[in-house]
Amino acid sequence: MLDAYSRRCVGWALSRTIDTDLTLAALDLALVTRQPDAGLIHHSDQGVQYASATSVARLEEAGVQISMTATGNPYENAKAESFFKTLKCEEVYLQDYQTFQEAETNLERFIEAVYNRKRWHSSLGYLPPDEFEAAYALAAG
Repeated sequence: MLDAYSRRCVGWALSRTIDTDLTLAALDLALVTRQPDAGLIHHSDQGVQYASATSVARLEEAGVQISMTATGNPYENAKAESFFKTLKCEEVYLQDYQTFQEAETNLERFIEAVYNRKRWHSSLGYLPPDEFEAAYALAAG
């Protein structure tokens, strides 16, 4: 899960299956990490893992507004698609993971130590997400 403003990956999970439990694990991490006020907007595609009754209930319980892409419109999730392209090209395709645990460890390292802290984003004035957020917090006072 990405913060759309700063591009920071705030919640993620890895599983052998794409299901509601996977998306809820990423959501739970994002909610714990960010502790957002009610009114946060959660935008996703219309996959069953996001549209399930369990996912919808968890989002509503957290005071989150639910937003989903229009059918067949990949442009509405461009930031997420860009993140996954970066993750694949700069980490996954360069590795030969031997175990699920190795993949999970390397992905966590990439997301937290590289993507969020070091990787520049042209849309953020060539700052990594963590530095962009720090600059915003400093400016905000």
